[in-house]
Amino acid sequence: MRKYLQIVDRHRASQGLRLANYIIDFIVSYIFVLILLGLSGITYAFITGSTVEEIGYRMENMNPMLDRLITLSAYLFVMFLTETISKGRSLGKLITGTKVIMIDGTSPSVGNFLLRNIIRGIPFVDPLSFLADKSGLHDKWSQTCVIVKKDYEAELQLKSDINTLGTKEII
Repeated sequence: MRKYLQIVDRHRASQGLRLANYIIDFIVSYIFVLILLGLSGITYAFITGSTVEEIGYRMENMNPMLDRLITLSAYLFVMFLTETISKGRSLGKLITGTKVIMIDGTSPSVGNFLLRNIIRGIPFVDPLSFLADKSGLHDKWSQTCVIVKKDYEAELQLKSDINTLGTKEII
């Protein structure tokens, strides 16, 4: 069990920032997923010799549950890659100045990001669950927290400066 740091809790992102992150990330991810699936369809059509129209027709008439499963998987994969590569900052988080960290202040590992994004996929439970109490189930269960990056880092720097007060500098 990780130790929950008060500094992390003090700089937790507001529900409004979390909602903005969600909306921005959802729109950007949806566009990216549409492009990715469109390119996959074109590639499949090229390989199999089918026309793009035939592939489009098959995609339109796909089982709705399979369609949702593919779209959700692609969304979760895009979010996982984005957060992992950018070390906790999706496009929404970059725009709002927030970042994902562990509740003990450390950086999440690839496994933490993977768990966080798998939990995001739980239907009817996780989407927008952060509106209820400032942290979504994907945060609670993966022991992560979305913080306001600038404020958090400023307080860390202040604590570091206070701790080095009185020490001699080597020239």
